[in-house]
Amino acid sequence: MQSLPSPCPSRTRPRRRPDAPSRGFTAVELMVTVAILAILAALAAPSFNPLIERWRVRQTVEGLQSSLYYARSEAIKRGGNVVVQKIPNNTDGCTTAPGTNDWGCGWQVLACASINPSGNCVTPTELQRFDAPARMQITRTSGGEAITLNRWGLVNGTWIGMSVVPQNKSISDAAARGVCVSSGGRIRVISDPPCTSG
Repeated sequence: MQSLPSPCPSRTRPRRRPDAPSRGFTAVELMVTVAILAILAALAAPSFNPLIERWRVRQTVEGLQSSLYYARSEAIKRGGNVVVQKIPNNTDGCTTAPGTNDWGCGWQVLACASINPSGNCVTPTELQRFDAPARMQITRTSGGEAITLNRWGLVNGTWIGMSVVPQNKSISDAAARGVCVSSGGRIRVISDPPCTSG
């Protein structure tokens, strides 16, 4: 006489045979694997520096382009008196803008009640601020601390040239870029700074 199978299978877990191999990893195996991964990561980390530098340069160049386009549109909207001005050295702990043409701390777009004869903004209102990424060297070719835009959105004065380079590198570095702005407002990004014309 055969017995019929039970309509409900047993819900108990089958027991492991004592001679069956255990599954999973031991703590020693896991520690050895983590140590090997840490060594490989430490060897690979220096090769990421050029990639990170290029990313920072690109972020800075795109921020500068965006700010210049924004300042231009605000100058047209407001009838002029808009200035893009460097953030002074030692602002919020930044020390990468010691000279007049050094913009390493970033810049701000200001709407001015008026601009005095020496080119300074009177009663400024901050419209936009861009803090430059760390370890960047941003240098204006000439013209100093401010870029003034007239009521047509044009640069007052000659063309603008900016060099964006990773800190402690030269303008011949592969990551270096130049941002050139003509007096008519056309913006070009070049891979061999400095700008020699707008």
